[in-house]
Amino acid sequence: MRHLAAKRIRPRESVLALARVLLVDGNPASRLILQTVLTASGYDVDTAASAAEAVLKLDEREYELVLSDLQMESPDAGLKVIAHARLAPYKPATALITAYHNSSQFDTRGPLLIEPENLPELLGKVAALISERATRRVARQLRYSDCGLGSRRTAFSN
Repeated sequence: MRHLAAKRIRPRESVLALARVLLVDGNPASRLILQTVLTASGYDVDTAASAAEAVLKLDEREYELVLSDLQMESPDAGLKVIAHARLAPYKPATALITAYHNSSQFDTRGPLLIEPENLPELLGKVAALISERATRRVARQLRYSDCGLGSRRTAFSN
């Protein structure tokens, strides 16, 4: 019984986590608040305080979503994290987090910009990004399996 109670206390070990999220933010207070909100919402959250730390984590573990602050140790550190994440073979969903209200200077066709002030909206966007990624993965797997089935059918028909 004690073993089961201990597992309930530690959400990171839960098999019911919605998805693995890498949260990258140079501000410790912002990072802790967002980590707490995401963890309380059922996500398995790893954090990084810099772009360099995030790159190491992206290479060590697979994530469904990478959320990165736009400006950390350099003005484009967040863009570097997102670029590295998009090169990962497991193709995580990506988004930039910014508290800057003048985000019009950034290309909106690029990484999605999320303002963390509105928590329900933030959580809705997180869920949507993870859902879109899952849909893309399933579609990709179906395309590959269809290719494999097609060649097997040809082999059996001959």
